Amino acid sequence: MARLILASSSPFRKAILDKLNLTYEAVSPDIDETRSAAETPMQYVARLAEQKARALQADYPDALIIGSDQTAIINGATIGKPGSYENAFQQLTDASGQKITFLTGLSLLNTQTDSCETDVIPFHVYFRTLTPEMIENYLLAEQPYNCAGSFKSEGLGIALFEKLEGDDPNALIGLPLIRLIRMLENQGVNII
Repeated sequence: MARLILASSSPFRKAILDKLNLTYEAVSPDIDETRSAAETPMQYVARLAEQKARALQADYPDALIIGSDQTAIINGATIGKPGSYENAFQQLTDASGQKITFLTGLSLLNTQTDSCETDVIPFHVYFRTLTPEMIENYLLAEQPYNCAGSFKSEGLGIALFEKLEGDDPNALIGLPLIRLIRMLENQGVNII
């Protein structure tokens, strides 16, 4: 098997990839993540996923490199990581009773052949109607300020939701394993 590289410093993506019991290295790519005005959210995450993989291509000429990126959309507006309590409180207030769509771009680059497979996987989160007290209690308990949408679905954040909808719950956390497994199999890597 070719060397496997995860082009990410995200502990959440590492934890997801660990489920597959593969040997890999996690390396943080250095790219500009600025979204161009003409890009749709789907184009944006697809471009960043591939860019992250390609940013490591020169350093790993004999590898399969996984790139992934995610954005969230609520009422037509793109939201990202809140970075602070105040921003997270506003994001969850806006999300109350609403549907948020998460788009996760996923790329697998074979650096030996320069072939790259890229896809965008959607996942929908339907929020309960949240009171200010519920939002405050949640934020103080989990402090999800580095998470798009201001929650950790794998933790207490599940209490914020009415329902979840999508093909792969791992996509919500940032690495769609079902699609990644198919991509790896296309490159001759059998998971089971």
